[in-house]
Amino acid sequence: MKQVKTLIAAVALIFAGINLGHAQAQPTKICHVASQELVESMPSAIAADKQLRNLAKTYETKLSAMDKELKTRYQTAQEAAPQRTQEENERVLAELAEGQKKLEEYYQNSQKAMGQKRTDLLKPLYKQVRESIFKVARAKGFDYVLDSTTGTGIIMADGYDLTNDVKADLGIK
Repeated sequence: MKQVKTLIAAVALIFAGINLGHAQAQPTKICHVASQELVESMPSAIAADKQLRNLAKTYETKLSAMDKELKTRYQTAQEAAPQRTQEENERVLAELAEGQKKLEEYYQNSQKAMGQKRTDLLKPLYKQVRESIFKVARAKGFDYVLDSTTGTGIIMADGYDLTNDVKADLGIK
């Protein structure tokens, strides 16, 4: 639905630009840029991705160790169950349930932490790309810049592609 709205808005802008262009004899200049490609090609983004992968490995290692410990405790509890009283078995089962709950909480917290770390690492890069897009588009005299990143609503982008100009401004090859 968002893509349809974006497409309708883009078409409306184009038609508005055409109408304004005829009325003022000054055409509206529109170009497109692949913002996601720009961010992903930045050396800082590549370093951030590596940092995120290392953090994910750390969480996975801890989760794996917690899971292994819980499975070992469960197996030990099953083997010892016949020799224990009903109350002791219930206490052990409650401890195992608590261990499972801690494991699930750790997983959820690790996912939240990963998301926050990703945001913290990439937000400045998106800001830098956005500022560069504005700078280059204004310098080239464009009135509107559409994002041609897949999934943004642009179905066809045969107009001027600002991506390489912005890459040059950002110092990206």
